[in-house]
Amino acid sequence: FLEIHIDAPLAAVEARDVKGLYAKARSGRLANFTGIDSPYEAPEAPDLRIDTAACSPEQAADLIMDLIRTTQGR
Repeated sequence: FLEIHIDAPLAAVEARDVKGLYAKARSGRLANFTGIDSPYEAPEAPDLRIDTAACSPEQAADLIMDLIRTTQGR
């Protein structure tokens, strides 16, 4: 079992929000939305943390594959 945390700053996530859910949450029309009015708790010690604002999907996939290769013998 490997824990991989796919992370992004809130501003980046809001910019990618094609459904407008963050805007609804900020306006109060959507309650209990994680990161807005409900807390978000990032994992304490993931095996890998990927910042999607800093790398491409291809780079993220490479990081995941590298992790799998290096941990196969565990």
